[in-house]
Amino acid sequence: MSQVLLHVDMSPPLSAPPRPALAVPPRRGNWLVRQPWLLATLWAWPLILSLVFVAGVMAWLVHQEDAERDIVQRTMIADALSLESQISARLEAELVKLRGLADNVAKGGRGTATFYQSPLLLDGLRRLWISVTWLDENGRIVAHAPDDSLPPRHADRSMFDDEGLSGHLSVSLPPTTPGGAQGMMIARFSAAAVLRQKLPWWLASKYDIRIVDVSDEVIAGTTRTPRGEEQLWYRVPMGPALPQAWLELTAQHRVTPWWRTMPMALMAGFLVLVALASAMLRRQMRSVSRAETAWRTEVAWRSAMEDSLAVGIRARDMDGRLVYVNKTMADMVGYQPEELVGLLPPMPYWVADDLDHSMRMHRRNMAGQAPREGYESRWQHRDGHIIDVMVFEAPLVDAKGVQIGWMASVLNITEKKRMEERERRQLETMAHHARLTMIGEVASTLAHELNQPLSAIASYNAGVLNAMQASGTADPHLLKALQRMGEQAGHAGRIVRRIREFLTRHEPQLEPCDLADVIRSGMNLLKRDIARQNVQTEVALDAALPQVRADTVLLEQVVVNLVRNACDALATQPEPRRIRVTANVVSGGRFVRVTVADNGPGLQGRLVDELCAPFFTTKSEGMGMGLAICRSIVELHYGVLDAEASALGGAAFSFSLPVHGAATGSAASQEESA
Repeated sequence: MSQVLLHVDMSPPLSAPPRPALAVPPRRGNWLVRQPWLLATLWAWPLILSLVFVAGVMAWLVHQEDAERDIVQRTMIADALSLESQISARLEAELVKLRGLADNVAKGGRGTATFYQSPLLLDGLRRLWISVTWLDENGRIVAHAPDDSLPPRHADRSMFDDEGLSGHLSVSLPPTTPGGAQGMMIARFSAAAVLRQKLPWWLASKYDIRIVDVSDEVIAGTTRTPRGEEQLWYRVPMGPALPQAWLELTAQHRVTPWWRTMPMALMAGFLVLVALASAMLRRQMRSVSRAETAWRTEVAWRSAMEDSLAVGIRARDMDGRLVYVNKTMADMVGYQPEELVGLLPPMPYWVADDLDHSMRMHRRNMAGQAPREGYESRWQHRDGHIIDVMVFEAPLVDAKGVQIGWMASVLNITEKKRMEERERRQLETMAHHARLTMIGEVASTLAHELNQPLSAIASYNAGVLNAMQASGTADPHLLKALQRMGEQAGHAGRIVRRIREFLTRHEPQLEPCDLADVIRSGMNLLKRDIARQNVQTEVALDAALPQVRADTVLLEQVVVNLVRNACDALATQPEPRRIRVTANVVSGGRFVRVTVADNGPGLQGRLVDELCAPFFTTKSEGMGMGLAICRSIVELHYGVLDAEASALGGAAFSFSLPVHGAATGSAASQEESA
């Protein structure tokens, strides 16, 4: 029998000082190591499996024995029924011959001479019948042939025994007078003779055949040897010819019990050999276990030191396959060390959208061209977020001085990058606030400086208009143009004044106003621009819009800015260009919502916070302050500015304002909270 020999290198590591024994935690990747009871009984597994195998063989042998017995039993039943049917058929034929004898006697005048001289009687006695008795109507013997003794034995009956119970056949004779009693003709026959004549030789070679009575006494048979306990047998009743007898077949072939067969002897020897092998294996495994405990102690020391590092360690062979990663490196990318070891590029922690760049860097590093001062890279954590790392590559050399791979230390610099980005944003925010302050000062100065020229223009326009009206010779078209110019100059003055008040932190002039009038006024101001750009406008306002508490000029400026932005977005779009302005009551009558929708290019994935950021613009000549100012005005009125996709296919900007009562309540609550 072959023996498995295990060799364990017990040489200590190069730098392995004496250490106290440690409780070594099992490696997570090896399920077998995490089951101590399995390791302790590993030597017994071959023996246990052998016992299971032997049990299976025993079950198979039992099944085979049952199947063989079933086949023999089925065959025996079929043979017994066949032999019984042949014997019954022979007795039916004898009954027909006896009926023929009775008919001859009746036709011959019922004389005894006719009975004794009948050829059927002589043939029956020579063939099978032991005796034939003729009874009259009163049951008295009329004739009997030849006598009550059995015929002498013949030489060919050596295997049978004719003594014992004999059968009889009986038929009725016609009555001598109409309605009278009938006589009977009874023929006795030898059961042994019937069995001898109808038994085939091949059936006699397979079975011990007997005809037995109710007391299990043998009437006739091929043998008188008692039936063995292990022999299979079957009985079938003989029928009306022998009503108290059964035909019994006993199989000469004995089915060997499964536990006395050759396979069981072989299995017993097999179990002995496996038990000896298991004992030898247990002895050897104990030796290996002691050596493995010492080795795992050293590995535990090394793993504890590596896992305590805040630096990730990664080792790759010359093909780029990961051969080792420490716990820090695995936690850095959200995997277990066992999940990473053995992987080839592309690595699962590479950024999915930048695989080509990562593969180029990998080939550069494998060629030994990685910067000695390290390089930055972007990896992807298992949960999807991106991490920034600094990688330092160095050749991995074995004890013979041959390079076998690359060793890398990895630093997670994500937090450092975030701090740098936070500082940069703070600087940008400070610069942005400085620009806003400067723009506010410039806007305040411009509002102050433009207020006087606009007032002068309005005054001069009013003087010219009054003079022309007084002369009575002015052109009506010219008068209308001067009136419109005065209205525009006055509107510009109000806008400049409101902007100045807004920038100087003055409270807006909040008063109840009709939002429908504000929307119509803003649309009228842009009538020429809308017509010039060939834009189709649709204004759909609820018939009963509640009043809102707002500064009419500032609110009108919001409507004008939103409609003008929609027109600018439609400038490069093919016709038809459509703008829909709607106003309706929402939130159970507490707010009024105004929406400006178009069929332009849409938001293109941008959010309202990005669109309303100061200095953000999609126009080549825009300043990026329009939506920011609109949002400030809406929030000043305790409202909300929002943006979403339009049902027309473009963008839809909307602002919601509280109705007059709700606005007052909101303002009061905010003032109290302030």
